[in-house]
Amino acid sequence: MSGFYDIAQICLNGHIVNDNYSKYPQHNQDYCDKCGEPTIFKCQSCGAEVRGEYHSSGVLSIGGRKKAPNFCHECGKPYPWIARKLEVVREMTDELEELTLEEREKIKKSLDDLVAETPKTEVAVLRFKKALKKVGKDSYESIKSILVDVASEAIKKSLFGK
Repeated sequence: MSGFYDIAQICLNGHIVNDNYSKYPQHNQDYCDKCGEPTIFKCQSCGAEVRGEYHSSGVLSIGGRKKAPNFCHECGKPYPWIARKLEVVREMTDELEELTLEEREKIKKSLDDLVAETPKTEVAVLRFKKALKKVGKDSYESIKSILVDVASEAIKKSLFGK
């Protein structure tokens, strides 16, 4: 059984605008109707088309992708929405006065290992768990909401037990 990926059109904040850029071009938009940011359908690093819905002959698919991909399948670079979300968590980390400067720096350096499963992921998870126990509920919930959006299912389960 053969199949192919359509192209996805996604805004710079990670909202999927059209998971079938080629099949349904009438749904394409230059700007996101959720946040107003420009949309892309190619990796800004290497120019590869962003993978959209997978079409398999003889299989009816209901509903497209629910989440934008984190990394380009061709060059491995993070898409802009991942870089933006990680930058927000880095900025939020700077505001966590309950943590020492050293703890904040370690967390910021560990962020990349929380969105990609690497050998250092378990160390990053441990650092985050220890640090998040020291911060207030509002800070915890804010950081959690972003990480839940970008982390893999395995990492989310390690971090938050879900």
